[in-house]
Amino acid sequence: MAGVAKGIAGLGALFYVAYRVWQSLARAEPIDVFPMLRPFAIGLCIMFFPTVVLGTINSILSPVVQGTAKMLEAETLDMNRYREQKDKLEYEAMVRNPETAYLVSNEEFDKQLEELGWSPSDMVTMAGMYIDRGMYNMKKSIRDFFREILELLFQAAALVIDTVRTFFLVVLAILGPIAFALSVWDGFQSTLTQWICRYIQVYLWLPVSDMFSTILAKIQVLMLQSDIERMQADPNFSLDSSDGVYIVFLCIGIIGYFTIPTVAGWIIQAGGMGGYGRNVNQMAGRAGSMAGSVAGAAAGNVVGRAGKLLK
Repeated sequence: MAGVAKGIAGLGALFYVAYRVWQSLARAEPIDVFPMLRPFAIGLCIMFFPTVVLGTINSILSPVVQGTAKMLEAETLDMNRYREQKDKLEYEAMVRNPETAYLVSNEEFDKQLEELGWSPSDMVTMAGMYIDRGMYNMKKSIRDFFREILELLFQAAALVIDTVRTFFLVVLAILGPIAFALSVWDGFQSTLTQWICRYIQVYLWLPVSDMFSTILAKIQVLMLQSDIERMQADPNFSLDSSDGVYIVFLCIGIIGYFTIPTVAGWIIQAGGMGGYGRNVNQMAGRAGSMAGSVAGAAAGNVVGRAGKLLK
């Protein structure tokens, strides 16, 4: 592409300079040399495009990406630590309760079975224990299944944005010299600024995505802290409602990821990407509908199973 761009830029520079020299001579005016330096400056950018253009833009924007990545990493570590603490407290709370200990502890389940005899009432109690344990495991499996589906969609949405961003940046980097060469010609001067705006806007998708993920992780950390405090204060606190809120936040995250190009467009405006924005909004609507249906089914199953177990 560099060779083709040099040819286009050289021909454009020839017409550019010749037209202005002829115009000044025809009007009997002194020749202004400074505007004629523009094609030569653009030609230097084309010759050293990877270093001068891409290297400069990437070096300026790289600290932004690194800063948002560190923010996301810190919040993710806190979220994982609090999640492990919450799971541990939930297990300990159920083990302390004699009515629910056999649901999570195999030792307690075997102990209670050994205490029972073979009378009809003991057989009924034994069958009820097996049914309750099976219902609890099924409820947990259903909850984990829908949670894993939403987490998979959440990660897929982030991967789609990252993949599309990488593809756009590669295409802009490959065709960048052509855009610079065309900007030498009269009538195409705006091609240069439009290319720079589009490259910066697409480049900012990653830091905007990291900031969005950081906000979601921070909210989840606050939710986990609240649940941990309530579990420590109230041993009978139920976590079914918090699980439903977590599923809702996953749905919000799935939809929110597809608004990242729009948010990046608020930072720097680049024309010519309206069609992609419309496609992203339509995709976000479909993803939101699917995630909402999954979340509704998950919440209904969790609440229904929890109500049966609590009776």
